Amino acid sequence: MIRIQQLKLPVLHTKEELEEKILRTLRIRREELKDWNIVRRSIDARKKDALCYVYQIDVETAREKKILARSRHNEIMSTKPSVYHFPQPGSRPLRHRPVVIGSGPAGLFCAYYLAKSGYCPILLERGDEANLRKEKVERFWKTGILDTESNVQFGEGGAGTFSDGKLNTTVKDPNGRNHEVLRIFCQAGAPEEILYDQKPHLGTDQLITIVQNMRRQIEEWGGTVRFRAQATDLEIRNGRLAAVTVNGSEVLETEIAVLAVGHSARDTFFLLEKKGILLEPKSFAVGVRIEHPQAMIDENQYGKNAPKALGAAPYKLTHPCANGRGVYSFCMCPGGYVVNASSEEGMTAVNGMSYSDRAGHNANSAMIVTVGPADFAACHQEGVPAVLDGVAFQRRLERAAFLAAGGKIPVQLFGDFCQGRVSGQLGGVEPSICGGWSFGNLRQVLPEPVSASLMEGIQAFEGKIRGFSRPDAVLSGVESRTSSPLRIVRGETFESSVGGLYPCGEGAGYAGGITSAAMDGLKIAEAIAAAYCM
Repeated sequence: MIRIQQLKLPVLHTKEELEEKILRTLRIRREELKDWNIVRRSIDARKKDALCYVYQIDVETAREKKILARSRHNEIMSTKPSVYHFPQPGSRPLRHRPVVIGSGPAGLFCAYYLAKSGYCPILLERGDEANLRKEKVERFWKTGILDTESNVQFGEGGAGTFSDGKLNTTVKDPNGRNHEVLRIFCQAGAPEEILYDQKPHLGTDQLITIVQNMRRQIEEWGGTVRFRAQATDLEIRNGRLAAVTVNGSEVLETEIAVLAVGHSARDTFFLLEKKGILLEPKSFAVGVRIEHPQAMIDENQYGKNAPKALGAAPYKLTHPCANGRGVYSFCMCPGGYVVNASSEEGMTAVNGMSYSDRAGHNANSAMIVTVGPADFAACHQEGVPAVLDGVAFQRRLERAAFLAAGGKIPVQLFGDFCQGRVSGQLGGVEPSICGGWSFGNLRQVLPEPVSASLMEGIQAFEGKIRGFSRPDAVLSGVESRTSSPLRIVRGETFESSVGGLYPCGEGAGYAGGITSAAMDGLKIAEAIAAAYCM
């Protein structure tokens, strides 16, 4: 197979024009072209008056050897597509069905492949199935009535279901797991474009359907998916897992359990520490959400006359601060919404979400600063192990955010944030927020080193995006759930310090987004399959 690199066309080209460019590049006739497919597509926006797509294309043709022999261009080369391989079953028999705890991307994809391979997993999810979960989340945004077990953090699909649904990842992938994850998403209803777009995304509306389709497939293959089923205890005998307790009473005997609980399963973290399972503290990041008019971002990224077909423009920003910390954008949502993502009473946390069309009038992104164990120490509580200080740190920020706006999302204009005063009225940016909001002082919510870093960083980003530091940019908080505050330590066999217990995904500290969590789910399914047979 031949791969063409750096094939460029104007963004408004047709499929026929792309095929014609392939023929001209390889200097072959149409009848000599057997097949072609897009491997990667990205936007080159360096020249705003000449926006173009840059393609990587794989081509099948009978003239492959002659084309490669005569080519003097580095952009034309031979390639062999990588194919994902799941291991053959191991030799150790399982006496009981494996249990997967959590139906976020990590748990869902782990259970998917275990079911496909005949292991008949039991998938436990503490929240509700996707449609009922959606109803409860929307009710919470309208009324403030929170279901602590079924919300933006907990329920079918995990926290990623209520997000922008970004699928790009920086994880190195020599085993083809990334493409396999995207392929499975497509089988479950995702658009084909996610297979090749440089920055693929789905959106909450598509994810709700996709996770349900994956669940039904798991069930068709012999798996069991249970909702409102929380793992509340673990029975350990001789250093190995023996059983999982569900909802405080039902005991499921099993030698294998996958801990894919998500980064907000704080009660589970306390349970694991109590059981003596090895944990270690981990740095994460906190900050605020910032909103700008999407039209402002589009013009900066693509120019004044950019075609609407390009959709809402994203951005990615980083800045090293004078105090040694760094500020960066995270989970950027073009045409999206800021959402109340709380999961505990008396606390407020925010996140960003987009629908697949990204048609909202604002762009929002988390503006966050890394914090670590030295920052958590101020929240240490007597009698609570230090490894859980990161959870206490998050809770302190979320409780302060809740109080800052009377239980609603605290909102503050950037100019007022810099002055440390509560805003009195909006400027030219109307918030796009799901959930009640009220003006509050975010400077009193965040630690001062974090606030100082945010001010420096946002002002520095003005040099990259004109208008970014506008005084009426809307800030909301608190963004505290960027990643897990700890890591559940696992060894070479991917098991925790307790045999048969497999930490997995973002909550366990081994992933940072939908795709990387799903890939980690595949990795754990592979490890179980390579060791055990049913």
